[in-house]
Amino acid sequence: MEQLLHYVWKHKLFPLVPLTTTDGRTVEVIHPGLHNHDAGPDFFNAKVKIGGQLWVGNVEIHCKASDWYRHRHDADPAYANVVLHVVGEADMDIPQQGEPSQLIPQLVLPVPADVRENYSRLDAGDAVPRCRAVVGSLPRLTVHSWMSALLVERLEERMQQVMERRERCQMDWEATFFVTLARTFGFGINGDAMEQWAQGVPLSAVGKHRDDLFQIEAIFFGQAGLLETPHEGDYFSRLQREYAYLRHKFSLTPMPAQRWRFARLRPQSLPYLRLAQLAMLYYERRLNFSRIVEAHDAEALRELLQTHVSEFWQTHYTFSSQPTATSQRRLSAASLDSLIINAVAPTLFAYGRYKSEESLCERALQLFERLKPEDNHIVRSWAFAGIRSESAADTQALIHLTRRYCEPHNCLRCRYGYEYLRRTPDFLREQERRLSGAD
Repeated sequence: MEQLLHYVWKHKLFPLVPLTTTDGRTVEVIHPGLHNHDAGPDFFNAKVKIGGQLWVGNVEIHCKASDWYRHRHDADPAYANVVLHVVGEADMDIPQQGEPSQLIPQLVLPVPADVRENYSRLDAGDAVPRCRAVVGSLPRLTVHSWMSALLVERLEERMQQVMERRERCQMDWEATFFVTLARTFGFGINGDAMEQWAQGVPLSAVGKHRDDLFQIEAIFFGQAGLLETPHEGDYFSRLQREYAYLRHKFSLTPMPAQRWRFARLRPQSLPYLRLAQLAMLYYERRLNFSRIVEAHDAEALRELLQTHVSEFWQTHYTFSSQPTATSQRRLSAASLDSLIINAVAPTLFAYGRYKSEESLCERALQLFERLKPEDNHIVRSWAFAGIRSESAADTQALIHLTRRYCEPHNCLRCRYGYEYLRRTPDFLREQERRLSGAD
């Protein structure tokens, strides 16, 4: 209910009768203020006329006036400059801080019946997107402006994740990129395990053996905990012996092998192959952040990130699997683009912000705009609703929209949700019947 009051106030969806305070003074809302999503009053710097007098200050919104005390605003100086208390029910008067004889003006604000009905339907929907009854008919400018804002939100969020990794990597950008790329090499299901593994790989130690692919593989597989369980075969035995030597030399500690997930993975997505591919990238010196920064387009990045595997892994998917036909186990075009989208572009964007080089941030955005759209269930569900993606910029925006707005039911903060709520219930019912028939 309180979310709806926020929404009605923010968008000035007021009844067609004069607004008055609980003590009978007229209220004219000149500007509802800036919506505050952090601690403190709900809206900053609102402009309202109360009884003909202009007030500039903060507005607080509650379902009941008594929530003021339940939330302990009476003792919080951040609420001393509240000029209007907007409530669904005025169950008590609220005095000004430090002046108990002066009451804070209160406005009982009703939620329009159409808005209440639309919100109930929107909040109860189980399909994603729940607003599909309107999104297909929205003007292109509305769609484009919101998608652009969502992409920036997505990049800002990913940038923050990169910067947190940098903190854990002792401010080393090479190590930060290594961890970020490794996480992406998990391709979702093993992303957390890959990140934990990469954090435990001492690049300074590996660098001393960078000219020996076998030793790199020994450290990579050993640190992944995948050499702890015995397997038959000369290759595995040699890896075990080499890792035992390197483990003692560098005081290494492997991660628990139980962190890896193997169920329902296609053979080419198993952790063994992903680690072998990363080992080859590192050995060939293409897993290098400075070279990534110098690459000016997606094609150059694909060449840097394309990899293959050593001889054993060209015919095996695990240490104990039966030999297969020889294959270089190269990454698919879609996998390469996924690495650019989820590892390169966010790290480049973060590095650009860190260096105050706007050209790097622009290059990150251009990568999204020039790469083909991704294909997943989120993108397909929005395409069915009428929003088709033309590039990875669109698909990243839709992924962010789904995960940060649709799934947590943040429809009141979404521009598409706003468009849904402002339509008539009859229009929405008709559109939903039409879409149900299309299913």
